[in-house]
Amino acid sequence: MNKVFNFLASGFGVSLLPAALLKGRKNTGAGFLGTLIAVPFVFFMPQACWAQLLFAALFTLFAVWIASKSTFGGHDSPKIVIDEIAGYFWAVVCLPKTAEFLVAAFILFRLFDWLKPFFIKKIDDMKNAAGIVLDDVAAGILANIILQCVIYFKLL
Repeated sequence: MNKVFNFLASGFGVSLLPAALLKGRKNTGAGFLGTLIAVPFVFFMPQACWAQLLFAALFTLFAVWIASKSTFGGHDSPKIVIDEIAGYFWAVVCLPKTAEFLVAAFILFRLFDWLKPFFIKKIDDMKNAAGIVLDDVAAGILANIILQCVIYFKLL
């Protein structure tokens, strides 16, 4: 069963290649790849905004559970990228699924996940599965808020 948890935590194994090639480095690019894996799944999200919110919330709970069951060890192991998938889902929730918004959400989410501004760093400091996932969720929500403002003020 550990193999199943690790397979899901690693974004279907996508994070294992850079982690294997760049042993010992925290920044392997696996987070970028994990976010990239999430992009096609956006098109399988429900259409209604309320259903997208429910989907993102349920996926977040699933991601926390999977991260807690993973045997990769260490807080926020670069081999765990299910958190990036959850974060990207929050970045695009209730947004138009156009190339412009998907790319903008990707860039903003990766930026906020990397910088960990405001309260996001405090969430990341939680040394448990919730901390692994919820800092990415917060980064996704922050990206989404900015893009919702872009829509509201008709900037894009």
